Amino acid sequence: MKIEQIIHSTVAKALEELYRFEASDGQIQLQATRKDFEGDITLVVFPFLKHSKKRPEDTASEIGEYLQSHIDEVLRFNVVKGFLNLEISSRYWTGELKEAWSNESYGFQKASEKAELAMVEYSSPNTNKPLHLGHIRNNLLGFSISEILKVNGYQVVKTNIVNDRGIHICKSMLAWQKWGNGKTPENTGKKGDHLVGELYVAFDKHYKQEISELEAKGLSKKEAEEQAPSIQEARELLRRWEAGDSEVVELWKTMNSWVYEGFDTTYKRLGVDFDKIYYESETYLVGKEEVLRGLKEGIFYRKEDGSVWADLTGDGLDNKLLLRSDGTSVYMTQDIGTAKMRFNDFSINKMIYVVGNEQNYHFQVLAILLDKLGYDWGKGLHHFSYGMVELPSGKMKSREGTVVDADDLMEGMVQVAREMAQELGKLDSLAPEEAERTYEIIALGALKYFILKVDPKKNMLFNPEESIDFNGNTGPFIQYTYARIQSVLRKAAERELFVNESIDDFSGEVSLKEKELMKKVALFPDAVKEAGSGYSPAILANYCFELAKEFNQFYHDHSILGEKDMQKRDFRLLLSASVGKIIKRGLKLLGIEVPERM
Repeated sequence: MKIEQIIHSTVAKALEELYRFEASDGQIQLQATRKDFEGDITLVVFPFLKHSKKRPEDTASEIGEYLQSHIDEVLRFNVVKGFLNLEISSRYWTGELKEAWSNESYGFQKASEKAELAMVEYSSPNTNKPLHLGHIRNNLLGFSISEILKVNGYQVVKTNIVNDRGIHICKSMLAWQKWGNGKTPENTGKKGDHLVGELYVAFDKHYKQEISELEAKGLSKKEAEEQAPSIQEARELLRRWEAGDSEVVELWKTMNSWVYEGFDTTYKRLGVDFDKIYYESETYLVGKEEVLRGLKEGIFYRKEDGSVWADLTGDGLDNKLLLRSDGTSVYMTQDIGTAKMRFNDFSINKMIYVVGNEQNYHFQVLAILLDKLGYDWGKGLHHFSYGMVELPSGKMKSREGTVVDADDLMEGMVQVAREMAQELGKLDSLAPEEAERTYEIIALGALKYFILKVDPKKNMLFNPEESIDFNGNTGPFIQYTYARIQSVLRKAAERELFVNESIDDFSGEVSLKEKELMKKVALFPDAVKEAGSGYSPAILANYCFELAKEFNQFYHDHSILGEKDMQKRDFRLLLSASVGKIIKRGLKLLGIEVPERM
């Protein structure tokens, strides 16, 4: 049992025996002792004063004496006003250290067959353009949340909904028909998603030109946008697609296949994957059926132009369009259908949508509509709303000049990592092939860590050069710490010194730095648990940084292999190896690899 749990339960007994008071969990507050005070764990005693009817100092002293006499691990205590600071024996921390080293699932809770199933949706790309910087944050958050939930005892299904139909893909299809000149990924050497993205840009260019020409003839901007030949042709393609026109459907399948191949390449390099992929072209029909059922049952209403709406004014919202006047569906229709299909396919206990905060209203509406349609899981949907991510102006402009392409960003990051590593001479000893592989690990580790260390709810500015700094709160700093530990272990092995987990008790001989580092290792299970309950990879990311920082302070002050005392040397070797293992384990939950040499 964790020492915090032991102290918590013993404090509860102390309050009953000393003051005839039965405390609730929330009243017993334990926290790490501040660095400027002696101790490891602090109990806040203010909530107990009206029951003890004594001064804060006296109440704290009485509880401290009770804990010291009932818990072997409590060596001594001190009181600062209403705070009881407890010093825990080194024996306890070395026991935690042994557990961290020997237990491969330390800090992890394995999912049982009866465990709750969480489905996490992320990525959600459109098939008319490549993945961009916003998708990177989305994918990294979704993947990491999934991995963290797994080690918190959940069964997890990672899922993606691909927006593969609608006017956006028809625009790219029309552009290929009119100006594509038979281009394919094979005959151009371009990734399929990039090629289709360029066609979408070509459509937009022609469309804007047509709008300008119509405005010059006296039409209003809105009239010009509606009457431009290109948009009318694209809408006709959409109607033909929904009608099942074989020629249009075949072109749609071909161009989407180009995009999927491109997406797969990007996902693989980014290190994310999915257990199940849904497609809007399949789910929108289920959604339409649900909307028409709702219309028939009087849940929704139809306007004179034939469009179908939901009146949400009674829920404090407005009226929401569900089917257009021509019978075509909107995103909401598709999401209703997707939700129904997913709950039919899986026994979902938690449905988590990883979608940007600009869609907060959309998911608020979705939950209400599903509830109105009679699905009891409707209001249990969780929208994991995250902030936007931007680059400093002038950094890594995309080929389209508007959004930053994910592939360009990753390639640019590798180049930055290569230049910085070569400038610092960090990888001079590695063979060229190993160096290139390490540049990739450093670059993607820097990208992932920089994005995931930020509170997901906040908007953020991603700075490529700052993210690859080998000092400070960065991925490369943590990776370098891991590589440094591996270097120590390799040198130890050369001297036939190996990690010995059957170390003796170091009570009274452990330095302050060693104890602080052991305490930080012991916090790993708490960081994993908190990251899971709060859906926040940032908690785990910053824990890994604090652990790496603590190790480097220890490494600076203590010799490991040069220590003459064999017991101390073996202990420090175990301590270092355990830190390395925890760093690797923690970063893996963030999707980050660690290099063995740097």
